[in-house]
Amino acid sequence: MAPQEFAHPTFDIPAVTNPVEFLKHQTSVDAKNRIKIQHGTTTLAFKFNHGVIVAVDSRATGGSYIASQTVKKVIEINPYLLGTMAGGAADCSYWERELGRRCRIYELNNKERISVAAASKLLSNMVYAYKGMGLSMGTMVTGWDKTGPQLYYVDSDGQRLKSDLFSVGSGSTYAYGVLDAGYREDLTPAEAIDLARRSIFYATYRDAYSGGFVSIYHVKEDGWEFISRTDVNELYYQYGAEPKPSLATA
Repeated sequence: MAPQEFAHPTFDIPAVTNPVEFLKHQTSVDAKNRIKIQHGTTTLAFKFNHGVIVAVDSRATGGSYIASQTVKKVIEINPYLLGTMAGGAADCSYWERELGRRCRIYELNNKERISVAAASKLLSNMVYAYKGMGLSMGTMVTGWDKTGPQLYYVDSDGQRLKSDLFSVGSGSTYAYGVLDAGYREDLTPAEAIDLARRSIFYATYRDAYSGGFVSIYHVKEDGWEFISRTDVNELYYQYGAEPKPSLATA
């Protein structure tokens, strides 16, 4: 395997002694012309007995300005691997597409698909080389390999976590509220899809930085499947027409 195939990509950085300290100064509250790095989104993924469900919104914002309502926040790395975008759209898109290239090289060299654990570790190692230099990325990497369905979280500091359920982004706390109330490992595929869709919708309802469309994918043994893309405005009227549960009394 040629070393250059897996060498870290190089970029122009500020011509200063310490780029990390330079960025800290430019983004601090004391900076004269402070750079405010603002972002918002809602993404989630969870494992259950029939694979992994991935759900995302589609709104891109720049502070209070809505830049787009149609961003594709699920990156299809290969037919068995998916990545999600939260943070800087350019950062997530670039690094996960670079991950896709490296996964393909691994497959050609080793005559087998890369594992989800190895793919997430590749991504973690790449972005760790630029820790503190302004990358903004909180992504989930999920797929199905020889060990079954797997789900990892990787951020721009190189942190890498494994779990059965994650929600990432400014609306994640709202999504967790719905997820925690309805999540079970023995959900049917239809129940899991509905839970994911509701979780993203209610996050968009409460979080101004999330919105647009709810996109859902289902990762199965034979690869991922795109399930649906639904306008949150339609879901607002659909869920609004449903009867509300009665309040529990002591």
